[in-house]
Amino acid sequence: MSKEINLVQTSLTLPLPKNTWLGKIKDTLRYLGPAFIVSVAYIDPGNFATNISAGSNFNYNLVWVVLWSNLMAIFLQTLSAKLGIVTGVDLATQCGRVFSRPVNLLLWIIMLFAVIATYMAEFLGSTLGLYLLFGIPLVAAGLITVCLTFVIVYLRRFGQHMVERIIISLVAVIGASYCLELFLAKPDWHAVALHTLVPSLGPESILVAVGMLGATVMPHVIYLHSDLMKARRTSDDLAEAKKHFRMECLDIAFAMNIAFLVNAAMVIIAAAVFFNQGPVDSIEQAHKSLAPLLGSLSSGAFGLALLASGLSSSTVGAMAGECMLKGFIGLDIPVNIRRAITMIPAIILLWLGFNPMKMLIMSQVTLSFALPAAVIPLLLITKRRDIMGEMTNRKITNAAGVAIVSLIVSLNVVLLYLTFSA
Repeated sequence: MSKEINLVQTSLTLPLPKNTWLGKIKDTLRYLGPAFIVSVAYIDPGNFATNISAGSNFNYNLVWVVLWSNLMAIFLQTLSAKLGIVTGVDLATQCGRVFSRPVNLLLWIIMLFAVIATYMAEFLGSTLGLYLLFGIPLVAAGLITVCLTFVIVYLRRFGQHMVERIIISLVAVIGASYCLELFLAKPDWHAVALHTLVPSLGPESILVAVGMLGATVMPHVIYLHSDLMKARRTSDDLAEAKKHFRMECLDIAFAMNIAFLVNAAMVIIAAAVFFNQGPVDSIEQAHKSLAPLLGSLSSGAFGLALLASGLSSSTVGAMAGECMLKGFIGLDIPVNIRRAITMIPAIILLWLGFNPMKMLIMSQVTLSFALPAAVIPLLLITKRRDIMGEMTNRKITNAAGVAIVSLIVSLNVVLLYLTFSA
């Protein structure tokens, strides 16, 4: 009898054959997760500000920006993931190896400002979420956010898989909250479909459009995705690298399109609820307006989604900051000191009474200006056969990358012109 029991126990612990459907699912699932960490940056608190501003001021007209930005994000995250899979080295470290020290110093400075802008959005999101849900004064909520952020950073010691589970749970909270609000808002779906497919942009909406681009295509996670691939990389074998890349493309498609749906829902709800009521100038106003218009359940879901977004994106920002700020020039600032320094500007601005929503929008515009410092190095490195081997970029891939960089730079130039000529 004991031999039979041992035989059963042994059979339960054996790995499932990969040729069975259950084995294939299990094999696929072990690759999923990194893109969900990355996707949090695409639904961080900065997206709340830019998307609410877009919908409340311009109705459904800017939904297409969310679609185009998401397509750009998928393309760029795919290249970043491929770099990490093929080389086993993150993008920032590759920059340190390939470019001269002055170039790397310039990239380090630009991405330092990007990290500060990112942390500001994350910090403000968590702070506003605590304020809206529990009525805690903003400065006090900011200090609580500092404590919660340090706790989240500590949880990373349990490994990347632990972080992935936490973040997937928080993404589920954000998604469920917006599904509920979308159901209650009852938008004009014909107008939604039209403005998703047909672009329209005017001088008044370009600032918000650039902010939406900066909030969706995030420079810090372009660097982070290549770093996340190292945890699942098992060998230098080309066949394994190609399989890993295929699985990661599936991971990216799944996670990034969830982020797209959440972002689109933000714009659609803001257009359906606020456009006819007048522009929304603050996230607090958006939260208060939801209760009488859609009910307390909707306003509660909004606050919960904002808090979940801020807490989850703070973890992603910490991970991105570590690989970026160390990789370019080898300077490793302790994480606690770095986070304290980057939170100080947001705390000061809150204490001085600045509008948090305007702070969020400007932080996202800053990220848009930092995008070329992530996209251009990524394209230059992934087109090199001596680094990428057989998985180097094709000509059509390089052409698409050049088109994306050109669009980003053009929008930024137009924004500067409109700003200084006004």
